[in-house]
Amino acid sequence: MKHLETRLIHTRRDRLGRVTVNPPVERASTVLFDTEDALYGPKPTYGRMGLTVHRELEAAMCELEGASYTRLAANGLQACTLAIASCVRAGDHLLFPDSSYGPTARFCERRLPAMGVKTDRYDPRIGAGIADLIQENTKAIFLESPGSLTFEVSDTPAIVEVAKARGIRTIMDNTWGAGLHHQPLALGVDLSAQALTKYPAGHSDAFGGAVMTCDNAMAGRLEALAEDWGISLAPDDAYLCVRGLRTLKTRLKAHEAAGLAISEWLESRPEVAEVLNPALPSHPDHAIWQRDFSGSNGLFGIVLNPVPEGGLERFFEAMHLFSMGFSWGGFESLIIPCDHQLTRMQGSWTETRSGPLLRIHIGLEAVDDLVADLTAGLKAMTGS
Repeated sequence: MKHLETRLIHTRRDRLGRVTVNPPVERASTVLFDTEDALYGPKPTYGRMGLTVHRELEAAMCELEGASYTRLAANGLQACTLAIASCVRAGDHLLFPDSSYGPTARFCERRLPAMGVKTDRYDPRIGAGIADLIQENTKAIFLESPGSLTFEVSDTPAIVEVAKARGIRTIMDNTWGAGLHHQPLALGVDLSAQALTKYPAGHSDAFGGAVMTCDNAMAGRLEALAEDWGISLAPDDAYLCVRGLRTLKTRLKAHEAAGLAISEWLESRPEVAEVLNPALPSHPDHAIWQRDFSGSNGLFGIVLNPVPEGGLERFFEAMHLFSMGFSWGGFESLIIPCDHQLTRMQGSWTETRSGPLLRIHIGLEAVDDLVADLTAGLKAMTGS
């Protein structure tokens, strides 16, 4: 099976010997055994360790990310923190990008110092210049590309080259790339984490996270830490993530096409100062995105021109298809104001932008209907 979409559909079925298309969902804490040897054997002996549907999801994620090992988590944040914590211990130093997902940055700056780990932010566009930030005790570099809310694309191969030369582990939050459009492990990254809540589940009805690797030593660390912390994924959420992966490519193609169409339309609007979508030629990191990614999706940002007083409230009130809500990756279109979420380094681009920052997720509705909804919002915003 040469094609990824085929492998995602036929994952593990032949090895499990079942006759149903979908894996069974075993809602169980207790697993029964006939002998003491089996009770204490190598197979999962307790429901928290995962059962049939979890093994199917792990196999599918390995296919998706080109990995040899997957560890599941309850959500994307837990996957990222598990990956980070598996690489550092008291006395170590971690670098993470200024554009990290807010809760991940909070973990790095609030929880890791309490564990004796020093952390520093870096410019997500720093590339090989990250060498200047490495300290004697730097043990890991975290990446998120594109960055959360502001969509900078990192020069991952350049950062990985610096890290490998110094024996430093690299970790990437690959939720935007979804494995289908970006494969960090193939670029030399040691650990790739995803929020399965987003495109893999795809229907805004499940939580999940996963960490993937091709490194046996890192697989052992992940497994030990996940067991120590009691990290697990509920079977019903695992099932919904498996189900979503079967249609991931088909859905993502639709999100990508609609996202590009609306990004291009927004670029033509006088109310919009900048569209933050790396798939657009106007994006400053477009060349890096073309080199390292095979596609895009429906998630991007826009910076508005200065908005009249009360304009944003009128903008959101005038729209009926776009709703305000956290998360993304589902079938519905979402839009949120982001200024309240931004915590960036002094001197970052947020201090010089022209107007409010909005994050948009384009769902699976008709593009013409979404354009009409945005048009109504923009006209209400400016009073035109």
